[in-house]
Amino acid sequence: MIRIALFDLDHTLLPIDSDHAWGEFTIARGWVDPVEFKSRNDDFYAQYQAGTLDVHAYVRFATAAICRQGAISSIAAHADFMRDSVQKAIKPQALALVQEHQRLGDTVAIVTATNEFVTRPIAQAFGVSELIAVELERDAHAGWYTGAIRGVPSFREGKVTRVEQWLQARGLAWDGVHTTFYSDSINDLPLLEKATVPVATNPDARLRALAVARGWRILDLFG
Repeated sequence: MIRIALFDLDHTLLPIDSDHAWGEFTIARGWVDPVEFKSRNDDFYAQYQAGTLDVHAYVRFATAAICRQGAISSIAAHADFMRDSVQKAIKPQALALVQEHQRLGDTVAIVTATNEFVTRPIAQAFGVSELIAVELERDAHAGWYTGAIRGVPSFREGKVTRVEQWLQARGLAWDGVHTTFYSDSINDLPLLEKATVPVATNPDARLRALAVARGWRILDLFG
């Protein structure tokens, strides 16, 4: 049976939230009004943690700066973001966990509710080529992002849908694969319940309590 290791990203493989950190980076870059943006960004993050986030509204907000800046400035800024914020957050134990699955011959994919612009370079830094992230619509003429989501967002139950689509594209189905899914968040409960082996990784309080009740493995990756 084909073995697949699926990883959430923020607070699972990274001890930070990459989307929130990118927002803080755009504040430092002078791309947004610092007071207004920080207030709205923090509100959205709290909604995510509470399980009440409107993902479409959040993505429009989170991508507004790169939509305004355009491709060249945004891509250059992201390289600085990787150097200044992300690289130091990639911990050896997280990298080793990914590499152990790869060494065993498992197919490894990152499944995240953060958008593809923010997360593609991060996945590459982990040596993971398979990324299931929130895909962004592009303007047919300008070729750059519009702020809208393309297709099903990989958020909550949407993660199950997107992984299923990813499997189908490879001629696979749930009953033909052995899946391990690592996540920190109660928002990922639908995919945790679908996985062969759910692993509550650095879990939030609600997920930790649920994992204990159900006898799921708990992994505190960052101590």
